[in-house]
Amino acid sequence: MKLRAAAVSFLNARPLTAGLADSPLIDLVLAEPSLCASMLEAGDVELALLPVGALPGQDWEVVPGIAIGADGPVQTVVLAGETPPEEWDEVFLDTASRTSQILAQLVLRERGLSPRYTHMPAVEGLSRAVGPKGALVIGDRAFEVKKKVVLDLGREWNRLTKLPMVFAVWAARPGVLRPEDVQELARGAQVGLGMRTELAQAFAREAGGDPEHYRRYLTQKIRYGLGPHELEGLETFLGRAAAVGLVPPTTLRFADDVVRSRRIRRAVSVDTALQKGADGERIDADEAEALDEKAPLLELGLAADMRRRALHPEGVVTYIVSRNVNYTNVCTTACSFCAFYRPRSHGEAYVLDRGQMARKIEETLSLGGIEILLQGGLHPDLGVEWYEDLFRWVKSTYPAINLHALSPEEIWHIARTSQLPLDATIDKLVSAGLDSIPGGGAEVLDDEVRRRIAPLKCSTDEWLTVMRAAHRKGLKSTATLMFGVGEQAQHRVNHFLRLRELQDETQGFTAFICWTFQPENTRLEPSDNSAHAYLRTNALARLVLDNVPNFQASWVTMGGGVAQAALHMGCNDFGSVMIEENVVSAAGTTFQMDAEEVERHIRDAGFRPARRNMRYQLVA
Repeated sequence: MKLRAAAVSFLNARPLTAGLADSPLIDLVLAEPSLCASMLEAGDVELALLPVGALPGQDWEVVPGIAIGADGPVQTVVLAGETPPEEWDEVFLDTASRTSQILAQLVLRERGLSPRYTHMPAVEGLSRAVGPKGALVIGDRAFEVKKKVVLDLGREWNRLTKLPMVFAVWAARPGVLRPEDVQELARGAQVGLGMRTELAQAFAREAGGDPEHYRRYLTQKIRYGLGPHELEGLETFLGRAAAVGLVPPTTLRFADDVVRSRRIRRAVSVDTALQKGADGERIDADEAEALDEKAPLLELGLAADMRRRALHPEGVVTYIVSRNVNYTNVCTTACSFCAFYRPRSHGEAYVLDRGQMARKIEETLSLGGIEILLQGGLHPDLGVEWYEDLFRWVKSTYPAINLHALSPEEIWHIARTSQLPLDATIDKLVSAGLDSIPGGGAEVLDDEVRRRIAPLKCSTDEWLTVMRAAHRKGLKSTATLMFGVGEQAQHRVNHFLRLRELQDETQGFTAFICWTFQPENTRLEPSDNSAHAYLRTNALARLVLDNVPNFQASWVTMGGGVAQAALHMGCNDFGSVMIEENVVSAAGTTFQMDAEEVERHIRDAGFRPARRNMRYQLVA
């Protein structure tokens, strides 16, 4: 039976609702924000895209990861009048949204203003906002406000708190949402966010106006993530509103989004599966899951070491001297596991300039570095031209540097932002100087997990589609896994099998790297991020990924001692000297090594060190 759901009819909600048009789980009706709340309260629907001002005093369950908000100007929640707010003796509050009414009062209160508030529909309020009168206007009608004074409440909230403003979230009556329903909302959001250009064009045909203006509104003004910073903004909003008596105190409750599906497996001999893996025979999903759940660590490690010896019998462990340059920490996906990202208007948000980049590259070269691993957040304002200019500058100024840049997630985002086909986007980046692609953003390549920990990220198929397209154009890449986020054995195995399938097709992956989730400064609880879990998962991956030639030990997250153990459990590479690293260190993990220290660890583990490039060719 389908869930009955209500959602706001405004343009900014369409990316969250368009992908649910033919949903097998959710039956959607559209209404104004205040009506969505009343329908949920009355029991007419079980789920609603709810103004956050309707959360206090209720026991609703909030869907994690997805929201409608802004980290600066929002354009569609404004106070308007003919005179400055300091002269207003009355403000007409748009009856369409309780949230915006509260926000208007908080903003004016912080300015020391206390006009009389009168509730009325926006059209009437706006017509009466003359002289010492102001009006709150929300939604699509705010695009057309022509008053002399227009106060954008998204901008005002950000100036006041330095935090994003969250306007609406999916919320449900207690106990009605299944994890499958939560994931369906995430799936719908992924689909809808990919349609923002088409949605803007359709709205322009309906309402008039410039479709490009509406597209920029949906892609640059409205934020759809509900990560740690957005949650802080939401909690601050509700707390301040409660402190002045506008709402009762409230504690957010979140719906369960862990899908506990299991597939039927045949009986498997662990010993037989271990021997097959050690001999280089292909093991299937049933065998891999059995090994994940039942094989002792020592036996897994010994089997993985046999594969490492067969593939790399020379006793050499390679490494590369490179620098991880994170060109921006601004990101729109607001993943629950990420301690690195910042909203665009955050005081710590940055985009590196050419001078900063030059200093980093020159220091890398002075230390014998040959590569820049260039990754960043999904910045809403950076199109493909920005990357082309940057890459051309790097290559013309520092021709010896290999540009190992842009995860599949970033390339997918650049193509969307620039309204280009994926192939054309990759062609432009390669022409500008892109040499190879890191495997970041994979996390766990299973959508049950991805939609829980990062509902606005690209899907498994989209991540693999970018890699396939890049490999076909001759680009090499690495493959990764971040685990310990509550996933099960079947999810990790699905990840390995999807990578193995693509590698059979393209032979484009040069190496595999896995690491455990680092939970500090995030809001996601780890499942098992121990050294034991890392060594088990790494060893299993070496047995399953029989067609990926190289495995990197993740000393950056696990430390040198664990990485040395990994060299005897499947790994033949010590990764990068990593002159700089920001993403993992933002979560509290700060292992560091220079080239001498890396070589000492390799020798102490019983191997001969050798430097390499990204294609695993040895260099002097």
